[in-house]
Amino acid sequence: MTIATPSPNLGRHVFGVAALAFGLITLAWHDYNGWHQPRYMVYAAAAALIFGGAAIQFRQTTKTGALVLGAVYLVFALRCVPGIVAAPRIYNSWGNFFEQFSLLTGAAIVCAHFSSAWTPETLNRIGRVLLGICAASFTLEQAIYLHPTATLVPKWLPPSQMFWAVTTTVLFALAAVALLTNRMALLAARLLTMMLLIFWRLVWVPLVISDPHSHTNWSETVETFAIAGAAWILADLLGEYRLNGHRAR
Repeated sequence: MTIATPSPNLGRHVFGVAALAFGLITLAWHDYNGWHQPRYMVYAAAAALIFGGAAIQFRQTTKTGALVLGAVYLVFALRCVPGIVAAPRIYNSWGNFFEQFSLLTGAAIVCAHFSSAWTPETLNRIGRVLLGICAASFTLEQAIYLHPTATLVPKWLPPSQMFWAVTTTVLFALAAVALLTNRMALLAARLLTMMLLIFWRLVWVPLVISDPHSHTNWSETVETFAIAGAAWILADLLGEYRLNGHRAR
């Protein structure tokens, strides 16, 4: 009989490093993600991100760190709701919500994984569905803002910027379908993580290097890395689920 136990997976470490960096950037610019929130909220969020990002790195404080990070991402996800209500046909607010929700999901998976209240089957299913919904949102966001997305693709990358904008949109859609239907979900989670890391490395890191004084460049760089960390957490979860003797479809 194989007993599932929490393991020191790499995804949560990446996720924690991103949260720690996000906190430092928030302190440096006195703003969270360019949203111009009240100062008291900004400083509280920065402190929580730094604490949570550090705490999640250690086995003894992983659950506490995940709870703190989850609370931060929940607050900022809810802060997107008024924008959605005010202009529901403009997808930018929806996109912002699901970006924060994907981070909330990553923190929630870690917290639940280190809790005895959740069975592996339930956690597997909930993690897949929540990240699958986020991947579906990323698909819609890129499809709606396809031309702006294309401008982010490095011009030197063949065959064209629009080709890669369309390709990554399709890949987001395939990842969403795989996760929501539980068909090749582990492969989809791993490839989604890889694609986000490639996007982080080829798009946002060069932009930070070219213009290090831009808060947008820094926040988008770290947010992309954090979302990749959330996808990595799911991939670790699904991989451990398979290793513990559960049949993957």
